[in-house]
Amino acid sequence: MMEELLPESVVVVESHGDDEAEGAILYPEELAVLTRAVKKRRREFTTVRVCARRAMEKLGVAPGPVLPGERGAPQWPAGLIGSMTHCEGYGGAALAHATDLASLGIDAEPHLALPEDVLDAIALPGESDRLARLGARASAVHWDRLLFSAKESVYKAWFPLTGKWLDFSEADIDISLDPTPATETLSGGFRAQLLVPGPVVDGVTVQAFDGRWTVQRGLAATAVTVPSRRSGPGLGTDG
Repeated sequence: MMEELLPESVVVVESHGDDEAEGAILYPEELAVLTRAVKKRRREFTTVRVCARRAMEKLGVAPGPVLPGERGAPQWPAGLIGSMTHCEGYGGAALAHATDLASLGIDAEPHLALPEDVLDAIALPGESDRLARLGARASAVHWDRLLFSAKESVYKAWFPLTGKWLDFSEADIDISLDPTPATETLSGGFRAQLLVPGPVVDGVTVQAFDGRWTVQRGLAATAVTVPSRRSGPGLGTDG
């Protein structure tokens, strides 16, 4: 599912269910993080790290512990960039060599309407207006949940580049719907216009992130990639 949203340079490993956590052995450093964690947290933590290790192996990198750093951001081995996500019944990790991308972010959410009043807390007025228009075109999509997921992916791509918090109100996301889907799966793209000074990537300020989304298997999934000038032209900026 997530692989469909990312370029070929990104390796994705997913788990639909909690089976990956059964019998998995964590590194001592990882176990130390879970000293007071409840069972659900331990299973989610373990599942995504199993996925991450398999992704490392596919990239030709020796697996190692993935510890949460500042604000919970995963700390990857030198030379790698990546992102992880988990929700009920799903976990996934996406990794790439740092020479191929500057940053990436992924998020998966249950494809359900957001709890009452949450949309008002995360959406800008323009975003709410655009969601209403999208709802008239494709009422089967919980556009509020998709917006939330997109903002999560944007943040996960933003933080490794800046080390700073990005509020929901500091990125204006414009979601598009693919006009002629080849299957019953709904998908599309989105652009996040940063409303604060953007990160500098290879000497160029990036003021917009581009991403893709899909709704399938009861999940809403989003992914953002920030290209590197070293890997080819284009940065997904305004210019």
